[in-house]
Amino acid sequence: MLKRQQAGAVVAARTQIVMGAIGMVKEAIDQLKEKSVCEISESKKADIAINLMCTLVGENGGDL
Repeated sequence: MLKRQQAGAVVAARTQIVMGAIGMVKEAIDQLKEKSVCEISESKKADIAINLMCTLVGENGGDL
């Protein structure tokens, strides 16, 4: 039972991390657009999103 609880906690934690990362990616792209830092095509938005998600959600020394 304890392993099942731990697994559930890990899934919940990773879900929260991913949802936070999605919010950060959206905010970053919105701010780039809003502040006219650069013109961003849809393919560039996808590249930015992929790179940020990998950085934000990627494994970090065995944490979670």
